[in-house]
Amino acid sequence: MSSKGYAMVCAMVLCSLGLFGCPPTRPARVAQGVNTASDIRKAELLRQLDKKWENPVTHYELGQLYHAEGDWSKADWYYDQAIGFNPAYRDAQAAKVKMQLDKGDKSKSEYLASMFMTQVVSAPEQLMLLGEAFEKQGLDSYALKCYRDALKAQPDSYKINRQLAYYYLHKNDNEQAKEYFIRSFNMNSNQPDVANELGKLGVAVRSPEPGTSPSKLGQPIRP
Repeated sequence: MSSKGYAMVCAMVLCSLGLFGCPPTRPARVAQGVNTASDIRKAELLRQLDKKWENPVTHYELGQLYHAEGDWSKADWYYDQAIGFNPAYRDAQAAKVKMQLDKGDKSKSEYLASMFMTQVVSAPEQLMLLGEAFEKQGLDSYALKCYRDALKAQPDSYKINRQLAYYYLHKNDNEQAKEYFIRSFNMNSNQPDVANELGKLGVAVRSPEPGTSPSKLGQPIRP
């Protein structure tokens, strides 16, 4: 049996056990003559799946298209396929949480968010990535919880401090953003993007000389 056939059989078994939310049949191809941008993109993605069914990114993109249309059943089907092929697909996990919220099922949304966060509670950087995925979906409360929990578990991570700084910067909270950018830069000064953001925020920094160690150099100096 081909890998595509095996994957489809597994999906059918999981569906019968209630582990996958799936429509009764695979969504049909786009009818000829329908040429909206969404329909054209769906047709392209379905052709990609014909070549490689186990591509999680393609499933996720289809899920996003159906999600935007409010076709919850098909969106959920494709999100589940994406996660099935890549259990660490944080964007698909966050999208499932957002979809439940969009369809009005707040309790299911909260349940899924809690479940996904629990799965990575012992892996701070994965928790940070999940937070970033939540942020992309506009789920700020979940994103902030992920960032804070990740930082609590690994306070000396320059990546997590930087991510939290960008979160606050996007929320126009410059003081909080400045504080976390400074922390991140103090941990690793070889971050041109962070140095640039600090400069915009009025914080003078000394960049390290080429070839120097990335840690504990270029300490920010407040004006």
